Amino acid sequence: MSSVPARTVTLTPHPDARGRSVRRIGAQVARTGGILAASFAIEGDLGRVRLPAGAPRCITDKLWQHTCCEIFIAPHGAPGYYEFNLAPSGAWAAYAFARYRERAPLDNAGELDPQISERRDATILELDALIPLDRLSLRGALTLALAAVVEDQDGSLSYWALRHAPGKPDFHHPDAFALDLE
Repeated sequence: MSSVPARTVTLTPHPDARGRSVRRIGAQVARTGGILAASFAIEGDLGRVRLPAGAPRCITDKLWQHTCCEIFIAPHGAPGYYEFNLAPSGAWAAYAFARYRERAPLDNAGELDPQISERRDATILELDALIPLDRLSLRGALTLALAAVVEDQDGSLSYWALRHAPGKPDFHHPDAFALDLE
């Protein structure tokens, strides 16, 4: 499959967001062959954001409870999807769902190993990830949901997404899948 032009988007905070340290989150995604390249730029007063220390990449769980970026990937028009959580520390998680919030087995999770890198200074954190779509047998058009959770130093969380569904923050909701990639 050939390269698809990069798509650049801006995430918005959920209306009930409590965190106040971040002023903007931008994201860019591009698909080249069997790889999805994603970049997130979190801008604000990073001294007020609780960021995990760098560590060797590892697969773990419950990253959404702290600062992390999230990508949800679905074959266009299909009920099933995959979720990737990417922490600035290099920790990551991958999940499969048969349909809305219905977990499915993901036997090769350890083989997915998205390549994560990050750069930061006092006002911007950039997180880049390469996700091997070919290891998930994802071909054809895709629909994505892009999101981020930001934890402030006081423990408050803000939820950012390309599109928010009505009600409480829910990145899994079908309305959140708002970005199509051929």
